[in-house]
Amino acid sequence: MNANVIEVTQLVKTYTSGTNEVHALRSIDLAVPAGEFLAIMGTSGSGKSTLMNILGCLDTPTSGAYLLDGVRVDGLDKNSLAAIRNQKIGFVFQGFNLLPRTSAIENVELPMLYDRSGKKRDTKKLAAAALERVGLGKRLDHQPSELSGGQQQRVAIARALVTEPALILADEPTGNLDTRTSIEVMALFQELNEQGITIVLVTHEPDIAVYAKRIIEVRDGRIRRDEAVKNRRSAASDLLVADQEVA
Repeated sequence: MNANVIEVTQLVKTYTSGTNEVHALRSIDLAVPAGEFLAIMGTSGSGKSTLMNILGCLDTPTSGAYLLDGVRVDGLDKNSLAAIRNQKIGFVFQGFNLLPRTSAIENVELPMLYDRSGKKRDTKKLAAAALERVGLGKRLDHQPSELSGGQQQRVAIARALVTEPALILADEPTGNLDTRTSIEVMALFQELNEQGITIVLVTHEPDIAVYAKRIIEVRDGRIRRDEAVKNRRSAASDLLVADQEVA
């Protein structure tokens, strides 16, 4: 097994518009070992979103190398990138991105239905197990409209988990949630990370980033800060305190 899930070396992304060049990323070096829980922070225009898109194989760099779970992915064509995304990355988005008239279990099945690897799977069984893992084993047949925002995000997390990817990439996963529900989601991420799942979380909220193990800050297309989280918070403990205050 490769020690690093993500290895980025001298990554550059330049956008050209007419005679103008926008240097979105400037010589980024980044290593994310297996089992890491990394938060990426940065203001609008910092290059954070561009970095996330490249790490998620949604975009390609102008130059530099990117190894994802030991596979060199920079320079791959769109079809190859789509296959890599399906096999190695589980995505969790701010807006949940669930199909509205489709049950929870059918939403979670989707990545397996698009799998081009040729693996034969009992998709219903695996989807049900993923939902059980996130605490929604009794909500298999519920549509998104019948679920709370936090439950919808749990469905999205189950969908990200179901293919057993090398990496969970979460883009502002608490952006549409209230404070308590955000902590519940972070408690789930911490629990999954303790089980060995590698998580990269993109957030602009410092209160959310402190649940990660490590924070990098992107500014002007460069990594300006890369450090372990000091006084890391336990989401499960924060939930207990919140419950005691309500009681």
